[in-house]
Amino acid sequence: MKSVTNNIYEKMTKYDFSVIIIAVIISIMGLINIYSATNKGFFGHQLILVGVGMALMIVFTIVDYRKMGRIVYIAYALNVLLLVVVLVLGRTAMGATRWLSISFLNIQPSELMKITMMLALAKYFNDDINVRGYTLRELLVPALMVAAPVGLVVIQPDLGTTLLLIIAAFSMFLFVKIRIQSVIILAVVAIITLPVVYNFALKDYQKKRVITFLNPELDPKGAGYNSLQSKIAVGSGRFTGKGFQKGSQTQLNFLPEHHTDFIFSVLAEEHGFLGTFFLVLLYTILLISGVRIASRAGDKMGVLIGVGCTAIIFWHVFINIGMVIGIMPIVGITLPFMSYGGTSIVVNFIMIGLLQSIAIRRFMF
Repeated sequence: MKSVTNNIYEKMTKYDFSVIIIAVIISIMGLINIYSATNKGFFGHQLILVGVGMALMIVFTIVDYRKMGRIVYIAYALNVLLLVVVLVLGRTAMGATRWLSISFLNIQPSELMKITMMLALAKYFNDDINVRGYTLRELLVPALMVAAPVGLVVIQPDLGTTLLLIIAAFSMFLFVKIRIQSVIILAVVAIITLPVVYNFALKDYQKKRVITFLNPELDPKGAGYNSLQSKIAVGSGRFTGKGFQKGSQTQLNFLPEHHTDFIFSVLAEEHGFLGTFFLVLLYTILLISGVRIASRAGDKMGVLIGVGCTAIIFWHVFINIGMVIGIMPIVGITLPFMSYGGTSIVVNFIMIGLLQSIAIRRFMF
């Protein structure tokens, strides 16, 4: 009996419960805010999605991440195929074609691509030994692996996911070490191409978002409306907030997309600085835990997957909070574990499962 107890205890000590506990706490906060923002309209559905996400988290914890290397390229290719199918058969909403409707399910392949692309890059860099640092020519293959889904997501159009895929991939590129000459060249090319992208790649409403980000008052009832209402909601919460279901911007529907992109504004209005500080503190601990898991991984593949998962969560948090307080353009990025959304909440929990899979196998060689 004692040996069984010791065996269970030994297995339990391998888990990093901090990431699980924090993910659950943030999800509960998200459910509370969705209940308030929608008058419980989306609460039941989100509760089910959180349950599905947690079930998949357990599955991905049990599965050995090292064995995923055998199928990640296949998963990546299938995901790219799904992005193509979306453009042909996808459901259009709010001017974008991003979802596949299968019976009662709405799947967003671009959200799944965050994971499959990250795993494919991790597999590539794990197999490719390069201690000198990558040149631009040596980055051609992984760059094409990023460019294919990015191009398909741009067509949908989905500026937020496009941006997220690019910067998450670039974070992994930097981690595996790019030669300084290559970084300088990439920076110069980016600066030169920005005006071209703005003039020819962005749609009119996306250009307006960039302009009104710099000065929302230029179009307060149009493109600048979301940003202005969000900042009003955040500021009106003050130190302790107006209280649960007492936020005027939220309850009177002045705040747009308050259960998805602007869920942080709901939290700020109803729970003030204290509520937002607590949430940011939770995210900070979550990200530090992700970095710790990656740094303690037993192999290069584990390190790369840990870095990829942590980078995706970090950029989601940074961009979403940045856009709702007015320091980033509004690009449609959800807040992990807080925002309403089927595929996104499931993807978030899968990443927690991957981090756990790395954590419990750090001593298994």
